[in-house]
Amino acid sequence: MKRGLIVDDAAIMRVRLRDILEEAFQIVAEAGDGAEAVRMYENHRPDFVTLDISMPHQSGVIALEKIRALDSEAKIVMVSAVGQKRQVIEALQKGASDFIIKPFESDRVLQAVNRLFQ
Repeated sequence: MKRGLIVDDAAIMRVRLRDILEEAFQIVAEAGDGAEAVRMYENHRPDFVTLDISMPHQSGVIALEKIRALDSEAKIVMVSAVGQKRQVIEALQKGASDFIIKPFESDRVLQAVNRLFQ
């Protein structure tokens, strides 16, 4: 079973993503900001990451860069709010594999993560 890391500063969003993803994946860790995400990635080496763009202390785009510096093959799906088009484009240019927009549908989340392994 593929192993995932969920990163979002909103606990309710982490719970929602966990509920969706645990149907098909093992969630090995969660993080509430970008710096914690990098530490969790180093500690757990998950097969994929869902990474919120807007977070305190360290943004998802900076965390993306740091995770990709640790592992150039890291599979990362960015999670963004409506109106973050510029940040989504920047994240995709820096190596994110896909993105989902909040509020998200279960099918779209599963589709984005499943696509990482095709």
